[in-house]
Amino acid sequence: MTDEEYMKVALELAKRGEGAVNPNPLVGAVIVKEGKIIGEGWHERYGGLHAERNALANCSEDPTGATIYVTLEPCCHYGKTPPCTEAIIENGIKRVVVGSGDPNPLVAGKGIQILRDAGITVDTGVLKEACDNINEVFFHYIKTGRPYVVMKYAMTMDGKIATVTGASKWITAEAARENVQKDRNRYTAIMAGVGTVLADDPMLTCRICGGRNPIRIICDTELRTPLFSNLVKTAGEVRTILASSCVDEEKRKPYLEAGCEIITLPKKDGHIDLECLMKELGEQKIDSILLEGGGTLNFSALESKIVQRVQTYIAPKIFGGAEAKSPVEGKGVAQPKDSFRLIHPVIRQIGEDILVESEVEYSCLPE
Repeated sequence: MTDEEYMKVALELAKRGEGAVNPNPLVGAVIVKEGKIIGEGWHERYGGLHAERNALANCSEDPTGATIYVTLEPCCHYGKTPPCTEAIIENGIKRVVVGSGDPNPLVAGKGIQILRDAGITVDTGVLKEACDNINEVFFHYIKTGRPYVVMKYAMTMDGKIATVTGASKWITAEAARENVQKDRNRYTAIMAGVGTVLADDPMLTCRICGGRNPIRIICDTELRTPLFSNLVKTAGEVRTILASSCVDEEKRKPYLEAGCEIITLPKKDGHIDLECLMKELGEQKIDSILLEGGGTLNFSALESKIVQRVQTYIAPKIFGGAEAKSPVEGKGVAQPKDSFRLIHPVIRQIGEDILVESEVEYSCLPE
């Protein structure tokens, strides 16, 4: 097998940590000796052993003189676990093949240099693009301190997210909805607006067997979430955050008693300041958000430049109706040149539906 083929094995191992390692990166490692894989490992959970140490612990024979393939530069600092560079050196590894460099200032090339200083051969950039892609969340979070936000919506071929009566269940078929559940497990939090709560009374949980429920964040400027809603009733079981500008202690009290957390934020254009919210959530180590908002919140999120990726599920249906809602509403832009530009689209079919994923390109990002 080639370096690229071994790195592909490491990449598949890394993905097994989805939903369990945030805000740490996904990392996989493969140890090869005399053309044979003798150890495999991945970062399994936040606070647990890193991929390299797991792979070394799982070796079927002495790793002295072996090569280790790792999707991300080995760490060289003490955190919840000791440095992986130490374990690599102590176990007599002679060659390290790295996919991505680690942008964390605590690492950022230092891990590679320590290994080279110890006389170990280090080759970098093997399947770099693929290794970078699985950690887009980590890279964004470590560089900005803000969550990576994925705006997701499902619409018909004529761009409607509901009928003229407001009915929206279901636009997409089961396979697409199952894919959404995987993302609810993958990302740390899920965010919606109070309008969605009032209209649908959602649970916003992960319905995958053995999956992890995302932290639920509701943008609720005036604190209008019903106390009898599913979100409030289950706040003691699933972490639930209300982002609000309401400072009325009596109004806040029953939510707090129900187990909700309230983040108090200033207003911007009549709604909570989403940039301030992202800063606060980042400080709480919330590294990623799946935004399942309505048209108003979606536009505000784009206007505030907090969205990094857009997921558009398109169903082969037509609803029609001049008053039927669309995925992004708000005040809109005045001219085509003012549009929010989407780049690098990736299109795939999921069952009978189509998923288009694109990155958002902003002309000028907030500081």
